[in-house]
Amino acid sequence: MALQQKLTQRLSQRLVMTPALQMAIKLLQLNKLELEQTLQQEMVENPILEDGADDASADAEERVEEEAEDAEAEGEDQVVDTFDADAIFEKLFDSQPSIPNMREEREGPSFEATLTAAPSLLDHLMWQLEMTEFPDNGEIVQAVLGNLDDDGYVRASVEEVAAMGGWMPLEVERAIATVQSLDPPGVGARDLAECLFLQLEHLGLDDDPAVALVRDHLEAVKAYRFKEIARAMHIRRGDIAEAMEIIRALNPKPGQVFSGESPRYIIPDVYITQDGDGWLVAVNDDGLPKLRVSRLYRRMLNPDSGISAEAVEYLQEKLRSALWLIKSYGQRQRTIAKVAESIVSHQSAFMEHGVTALRPMILRDVAEDIEMHESTVSRVVNGKYMHTPQGIFEMRYFFHSGLGHASGSEVSSVSVKEKIRKLIEAEDSAKPLSDAAVATNLGEGGLRIARRTVAKYREELHIPASKARRRIG
Repeated sequence: MALQQKLTQRLSQRLVMTPALQMAIKLLQLNKLELEQTLQQEMVENPILEDGADDASADAEERVEEEAEDAEAEGEDQVVDTFDADAIFEKLFDSQPSIPNMREEREGPSFEATLTAAPSLLDHLMWQLEMTEFPDNGEIVQAVLGNLDDDGYVRASVEEVAAMGGWMPLEVERAIATVQSLDPPGVGARDLAECLFLQLEHLGLDDDPAVALVRDHLEAVKAYRFKEIARAMHIRRGDIAEAMEIIRALNPKPGQVFSGESPRYIIPDVYITQDGDGWLVAVNDDGLPKLRVSRLYRRMLNPDSGISAEAVEYLQEKLRSALWLIKSYGQRQRTIAKVAESIVSHQSAFMEHGVTALRPMILRDVAEDIEMHESTVSRVVNGKYMHTPQGIFEMRYFFHSGLGHASGSEVSSVSVKEKIRKLIEAEDSAKPLSDAAVATNLGEGGLRIARRTVAKYREELHIPASKARRRIG
């Protein structure tokens, strides 16, 4: 049977991501710092865009916030192809509700916010060596430093370091001793016992029972076998309790002081302030450009400008891109304001009383309130921060599940964690509360919670189990 070619018509529907929609989604996901960088980059790449913030005499029409509905009704290509720039900029976003901002009210960041990243552990150790008389075995010392891990431990054996440069093992031992004499105390150790011993030696506690605990009974200490230790050392349990307090104050990972992440400075996207009996939501646009289309290029788009067809086509494309960006930018700011206002209305008690008054809330609550999709709310709250009377919080911090209460209402899981933390802080250290006891205590207050849920929340708070919290004496 021979194959035949045919022409057929078929009607179908599909979702198309237009450039304008792609731009809107992209801007919505950015936090303030990322948005500022993106807008600055767009202004560099698009000559039609300029910042009107410095031009105080510019008319409102010069600050372009194009009404998207007209462009969509007439067709975006048709709007640009008419070359009637005055018609394009005639209708602005003046009809849109204004968004309170902090451009005038808030002071700029403090000078401390411009600090660079902290030095690494290796930088700190090399600085100490350079500030003193550099040792004769400096090459071996540098080899030892090169084998330190993030916790400050030497992870290569003496033989392995010696093989690196053909050195004698005794020379490597001396180099390790040089490293161990540096700050922070405990750096250059080869195991936990040596790390703790170096710190005790630094404190001048060479004869303290804590040294014997670290040197001879470290495994028993880890297992909390204090009766066995007391019998083996022939000392009172009270002395062991004092020695344990000293050991707990030591740092088992001295290098972590320098190996953490670089400082992260947060600039809030939204400010929440009290306005009489209510709350005022202000989107932070401090430092963001006031985008508008250059007046020079507007004149060039007129039919009688006399520029070439290639230049007209180029400016058409750049104008279309500028309008998409300005529309998406304005829509982003209004969406963030709506989401923030909804969060504040749901969490007004938190704004006044703190975490204990936090209510359970999910994305659907805000989505239904502002009549938007949950995915839009998710994009808004992810990575953006609110400055509230209780401190700075990521916007998604306010979304948590709830636990049942005897009153019939629900309590936020975050406020439950806070209750657990306070209960454990107030416990008797000699008789710490078990997870079951915490659950019973919360149940007496009307909160229905299982022991395994208490254990889960306790681990999320990085609080050890009751056995590890027990203090002997």
